[in-house]
Amino acid sequence: MNETIGVVGLGYVGLPLANAFGEKYTTIGFDTNEQRVNALIQGIDHTGEVGLAELRASRIQFTTDPTRLEECRFIVVAVPTPIDHAKKPNLTPLIKASETVGNHLRKGTVVVYESTVYPGTTEEICIPILERHSGLIAGKDFKIGYSPERINPGDKQHTFKTITKVVSGQDEESLELIADVYGSVVDAGIFRASSIKVAEAAKVIENTQRDINIALMNELAIIFERLGIDTTEVLEASSTKWNFLNFKPGLVGGHCIGVDPYYLTYKAESVGYHPEVILAGRRVNDRMGQYVATTLVKQMILRDIPVQGSKVAVLGLTFKENVPDIRNTKVIDIIKELKDYGVEVNVIDPFANAEEAMQEYGIQLKTMESVYCSNDAVIVAVPHNEFVSMGWNGIVSLLRNTHGIVIDVKSTLKVDGCPKNITLRRL
Repeated sequence: MNETIGVVGLGYVGLPLANAFGEKYTTIGFDTNEQRVNALIQGIDHTGEVGLAELRASRIQFTTDPTRLEECRFIVVAVPTPIDHAKKPNLTPLIKASETVGNHLRKGTVVVYESTVYPGTTEEICIPILERHSGLIAGKDFKIGYSPERINPGDKQHTFKTITKVVSGQDEESLELIADVYGSVVDAGIFRASSIKVAEAAKVIENTQRDINIALMNELAIIFERLGIDTTEVLEASSTKWNFLNFKPGLVGGHCIGVDPYYLTYKAESVGYHPEVILAGRRVNDRMGQYVATTLVKQMILRDIPVQGSKVAVLGLTFKENVPDIRNTKVIDIIKELKDYGVEVNVIDPFANAEEAMQEYGIQLKTMESVYCSNDAVIVAVPHNEFVSMGWNGIVSLLRNTHGIVIDVKSTLKVDGCPKNITLRRL
């Protein structure tokens, strides 16, 4: 294929995709965010997923001009699919992207969706929009496919090229064409799904499965805390069995695991089935931020530390370690709960963008230096490498008189190195 490829949406999913295609094809990278596009033109990727050298070596033409999509014969839509405040799918970005593509769609073009959706979305929602705005007929004038994204932000081992790519098409012709295009840039190989709905469903259950397994670990952590048992030690013992699934407790946020299950449950309820296991797992995981905060407050009371007016350093705001992404972070649940108790919270995160933190959550990020020796407790919420490398000396330096409480959410601190005057709790 010598045609130009278009990628709509240049975030955590779209940019690595465009970069991979851009190494082999002329690629139009389109996004409506002018600031984002200007930064990419300068070789700056604030997500940290693609480096300057990679961007310069790639044949990507970044633009906010949708008419450039008319040059493309293969267009991939990779826009976010969030949920709203009622935890229902918010398809607005997908709908707007489809309208944009439809307005500039030409005969013979193949359009592939990568955004996570519930089964049926591509054919029931996206195709009618494309047809209405283009005046063309799907299957006759243009082809449609779906290929679920599997990007894991911050993961340099499992990348776009090294993960098996699932592809699907509305007919055999489109399936083979889509498989050929992706196969030309993906080293790990191609899996051809039998239908678009199968590919959509495969994506949404990948993260639903992880969500449920983590929910089980979180519930066990709550139980073991009450029994006075260390969860990490229990998991170490259990993992010696060959078929034990080694999931760990923690905060479940971000753009995928904490969101995708709601797409599946929404669709399930629309066909008359109320999914109990999936929603139960969501309830457990959504409560973990509050649980961490109340655990700390109980420990403060036990140590005769006045809760109201106390200071707590929270290390990490992003949804996972070593990435700048603060979307749907569950650390904010810890912070809000502590503030409700009258606690002054000092949030420190070297990866998060200070302006975004203020705009999204009203949080003014602090530096380590500005809160030295001034906190009654420390919560290691996100184990960025910078925090882990500090060790106990760095953690203790944040506490008032080197005494206090430490909550290690993901159990990254070594228990045997914990100073005697520190109360340590972990999930």
